[in-house]
Amino acid sequence: MSINIPRGTQDILPGTVEKWQHIEKITTEICRNYQYKEIRTPIFEHTELFQRGVGDTTDIVQKEMYTFTDRGDRSLTLRPEGTAAVVRSFVENKMFGDPNQPVKLYYNGPMFRYERPQSGRYRQFVQFGVEAIGSEDPAIDAEVLALVMDIYKTAGLQKVELVLNSLGDKDSRVAYRNALIEHFQPRIGEFCEDCQSRLEKNPMRILDCKKDREHELMKSAPSILDYLNEYSRTYFEKVQSYLTALGIDFTIDPTLVRGLDYYNHTAFEVMSRADGFGAITTLCGGGRYNGLVSQMGGPDVPGIGFAFSMERFLAAMEAEGIAWEDDNRLDCYVVSLGEEAKDYTVKLVHDLRTAGIKAERDYQNRKMKAQFKAADRLQARFVAILGEDELKENKINIKDMETGEQQEIALDQFVETLRKKMEEK
Repeated sequence: MSINIPRGTQDILPGTVEKWQHIEKITTEICRNYQYKEIRTPIFEHTELFQRGVGDTTDIVQKEMYTFTDRGDRSLTLRPEGTAAVVRSFVENKMFGDPNQPVKLYYNGPMFRYERPQSGRYRQFVQFGVEAIGSEDPAIDAEVLALVMDIYKTAGLQKVELVLNSLGDKDSRVAYRNALIEHFQPRIGEFCEDCQSRLEKNPMRILDCKKDREHELMKSAPSILDYLNEYSRTYFEKVQSYLTALGIDFTIDPTLVRGLDYYNHTAFEVMSRADGFGAITTLCGGGRYNGLVSQMGGPDVPGIGFAFSMERFLAAMEAEGIAWEDDNRLDCYVVSLGEEAKDYTVKLVHDLRTAGIKAERDYQNRKMKAQFKAADRLQARFVAILGEDELKENKINIKDMETGEQQEIALDQFVETLRKKMEEK
């Protein structure tokens, strides 16, 4: 009986994984430029971490988490997102005592959510994220936004849009919460069960409902921007002024709310506007979470971050038709003729690899013609031919597969000669 891959997961095979590595290289290099350091947290955490950090009213906690009880009768959950785990580590490892503040971190790894699989969305997906913890300067908001837009720009994405909103501070949110309850209360029965339960717990999340987004009350709902106090309004204006100074275009959307409970002040999404990308256009989401660290048992320090799905990133590149050159061509394929020559190439290929040359040989006992075909499939720049006669005479033939030029050289000078040829290429 064959065993198939679980629903909502994927195998990333050779030929495709190189695209992932390309994006990973971009994100790593840009994070290094911005002085963000990598952090790696466990794939599973105590369930309470996400209940407390992500929020009991979110779809993630209520419907989507992969939760299990271990042999010690402890409730554990495969991580559905990265921020809560990073903040937990920040508190547990006392990173708030680091003299270099804010603490700037990034992560890249698998996350797990039980939801209906669809294009670009899986139950196990890979998420890249950034967290800057320890500063309430609106300039760090602008830096985080500049970082993510820099990643998309470097990857070649052009049809992306940065959308901003402010969720305000605690006082602003209380005033807005009351306004939303007053707005939706008279006709809440017309909304889905989730929205009805959210009315008292977190009415702002009604605005994030996918089922009722076309309801007329959604379009006429009060704007959070009308309820920002002076501090929150000034903060948001400062973020916008920094983005303008950096030459980063953005759009203000007063209806933008994030799906997690810990956000306040700056909230944002990056949307793909590429034709054929799909109905769900969000590539990246994030925002500020000033109360989350203290909620996790740490000091009252602010933070801001974002995360995006690698799968959706790659889908956006495909939608824009972005091609990139995978520089993974083989440098040299060593063709051998005869048993002694074949045995000799074991060490010869190893010497090439040790010298930093991408090399391969035959492991199927194929004839010379078949070995040349293998070299063609691997797009080898050079083919080296070693037979019994050449081995006795301490010689080897090198063929440049682009020019067709062939040269016979001393076998003991082969590795150095080929290395120089590769430098010339």
